[in-house]
Amino acid sequence: MDFRLTEDQRALRKGVRELLARLFDREALRAAVDSPGLDRALWRELGAAGFFSLRLPEEDGGVGLGLPEAVLVFEEAGRVLLPGPLVATHLAAGSVPGAADGSVVVTSASEGLVPWRDGADVVLGDVTGAVPLRSVDPLTPLHRVPGAAGSLGAAGVLLLAAEQVGSAEASTGAAVGYAREREQFGQVIGGFQAVKHLCAGMLVRTELARAAVRAAAVTGDPVEIAGAKLLADEAATGNARDCLQVFGGMGFTWEADVHLHLKRAWVRARLGMTGARAEEVVAAAL
Repeated sequence: MDFRLTEDQRALRKGVRELLARLFDREALRAAVDSPGLDRALWRELGAAGFFSLRLPEEDGGVGLGLPEAVLVFEEAGRVLLPGPLVATHLAAGSVPGAADGSVVVTSASEGLVPWRDGADVVLGDVTGAVPLRSVDPLTPLHRVPGAAGSLGAAGVLLLAAEQVGSAEASTGAAVGYAREREQFGQVIGGFQAVKHLCAGMLVRTELARAAVRAAAVTGDPVEIAGAKLLADEAATGNARDCLQVFGGMGFTWEADVHLHLKRAWVRARLGMTGARAEEVVAAAL
């Protein structure tokens, strides 16, 4: 089985990266942090670009691609910390009118949590008794619902994992870039063995998780998807922590973006499929 990207898949990834660089650059990210709220214009532009209708058949007005291509798109979304209930709206594109073109925002209960409940037009799953929950991520408002109500399904879990991979990649790039520029004791810190080891470990985590996510996208196997979510959660949270170490005191400031990746990774790790449940799925299959 050949997991290398095809020419069309590379073109898709490049196109999405360029689109997000235009629609949601760092300036837009920081503006969203300062003034939280769902950007409806951005949502409609994502819809017009086919973000939500990517896997709908062409005869239904979609792009007609598959889960492997969706994974590439959601990696890019995770890399720039694109906010909003992206996965739920994408999954609802074939069933909720308006979701495909971005005119309707859809969210869903997942593992007892509902992200963006107040900002969405449609809320799926049992959200009876939902109460606001203070979210660690300033770009992901949360509500808690009793029990473990709601599920995004296997595809939703995998797309969340893909977002985690994108975030892990961004943290790695930020750490390497900073290590090449920051000087200490007369040399760039990237020359120190300890920093080299941190950056190397971040790269290994990212590529291992990426391989698992992309393989699971091809096979669609629920056990492989659970394993991919575990690895992706570890890569996103572990890389953000190590990136903080590379940045030192600068990384703990509000102006740095490192803490945003860590906080989003923490939230995503609780959505779709928690680590404990993913471990149970994998262990039961061994």
